[in-house]
Amino acid sequence: MIYPKIALAQSIIEILSAKGIINIIISPGSRNAPLTIGFAQNPNFKCYSIADERCAAFFALGIAQQTKQPTAVVCTSGSALLNYYPAFAEAFYSQIPLIVISADRPQSKIDIGDGQTIRQENVFLNHSVYNANLTEDASEENDSKINLAIETAIQQKGPVHINAPFEEPLYETTEELLVQPKITNLQSDIAPKTIENSDEFVSVWNNAKRKLILVGVNEANVIDQEIIENLASDPSIVVLTETTSNLHHASFINSIDTLITPFDDSDFKEFNPEVLVTFGGMVVSKRIKGFLRKYKPEHHWHIDTLRAYDTFGALTKHFEMQPNDFFKDLLSKTSFVESDYFKDIQDVYKTRVIKRQEYLNQIGFSDFKVFEKVIETLPKNSILQISNSSAIRYAQLIDIDESIEVFCNRGTSGIDGSTSTAVGASVGNDKQTVFITGDISFLYDSNALWNSYIPKNFKIILVNNGGGGIFRILPGHEEKPVFNTYFETSHQLTAEHLAKMYQCNYFKANDLESLNSSLEILYNSNDAPGILEIFTPTTENDIILKQYFKKLI
Repeated sequence: MIYPKIALAQSIIEILSAKGIINIIISPGSRNAPLTIGFAQNPNFKCYSIADERCAAFFALGIAQQTKQPTAVVCTSGSALLNYYPAFAEAFYSQIPLIVISADRPQSKIDIGDGQTIRQENVFLNHSVYNANLTEDASEENDSKINLAIETAIQQKGPVHINAPFEEPLYETTEELLVQPKITNLQSDIAPKTIENSDEFVSVWNNAKRKLILVGVNEANVIDQEIIENLASDPSIVVLTETTSNLHHASFINSIDTLITPFDDSDFKEFNPEVLVTFGGMVVSKRIKGFLRKYKPEHHWHIDTLRAYDTFGALTKHFEMQPNDFFKDLLSKTSFVESDYFKDIQDVYKTRVIKRQEYLNQIGFSDFKVFEKVIETLPKNSILQISNSSAIRYAQLIDIDESIEVFCNRGTSGIDGSTSTAVGASVGNDKQTVFITGDISFLYDSNALWNSYIPKNFKIILVNNGGGGIFRILPGHEEKPVFNTYFETSHQLTAEHLAKMYQCNYFKANDLESLNSSLEILYNSNDAPGILEIFTPTTENDIILKQYFKKLI
């Protein structure tokens, strides 16, 4: 086997191999040549070359998101490393194990005017779960830091940074393994947990007639069906799920904004829970966050093995355990309570759902209508990736088939790497991946298509409303030049030439008839990745959406 001659590079490669890290995304460069040589010529790794560092990091994040295993991304020195930061922050807040390995100049070359050199040590300090600042020579201390970085990424489900200084010559190789790094492992407690001092919480649960369960970003199939049925059968429990929660039951309310947007103060007071239980990641709905911040529950319990954000200013208990273990223990010790809480809310929601369908049946071609048609035609058992801003908000209003797993970069809620993440996700799983995005998000991350690994069945559905449609929905919209230029970012661009350049099939639609026919062609064309661009009326979309919430009353 061919190894880099630099011993430190050998140590990094050997430890990652011993830890079972498989996927390595390499951003081409010179200072990281020792790592590139070693990873690319080792059969234990699957390597990808992606030139744009920001895209490379989000691509790695998408693979890690799907495989649930750490993915490494490797870059040269200098500003290349800084381009990893958006994905690094997303990995931190979305609890995804990402390993960033940066090549660096030796310490003696920092801040003396040497080229392509910045202060790389601890550059991700605010969002890193561990920083391994290595010294130039292979050593037991360096080995320990590398081991700890990888183990921390796994156990704390977050991004780590390994910074490795290399001195020239960088390209020399050898057939001799110069190191035998020590492999260490952190002990992890994987046994199911039970609720400590449970009597107190059982008492609160059994005495509460209004219990609200709110589920944010969540993996599919992590809650036992028996628990789901129990929660759905309790008359004192209302379960609110988001599109990204991947949790389904006919009795759960899966369009929060459809339910609560028309509420007035008296409705909110009746809906106000005594006990709020949350689990999963970030919540999309601004309305539910506003409601719970104003009408605070007496008890707010959050269930997560690692973190508990006080999102509503009402957190009273963090249960550091898996949600499934929590409910299994709690529900075995509690009983149903007589209550009209579920019935009253469910009656309101059923009425809202009927009005939603009536409204969708009567509106013209628009973003809202497009999302209805697109979502109802998604292939069953597929992976759905959604970009941020208006796309994820529209998706919250439409029922999605429960066989479809849904993902969105809600950690930082940025548009910057949505497409790259979706591409990485399509590589990281065996299912068909469909990506729904808006035009600004797509154009911002168009280098995501500068990628040789996109599966032929990967589909992009691009809703082009000529600008940042989210800003027309948010308060402050005025039809003035300042708004159009600096907020909405009005444009006349399309994806047609990008599709041709990156050898993607391209289809377009601008009415219901062409949309229906284009969707059918899109899913039946698997000779290359496909882009369906749907043009919607810029100035009508927000009016149609706002009128929807008025019609629900």
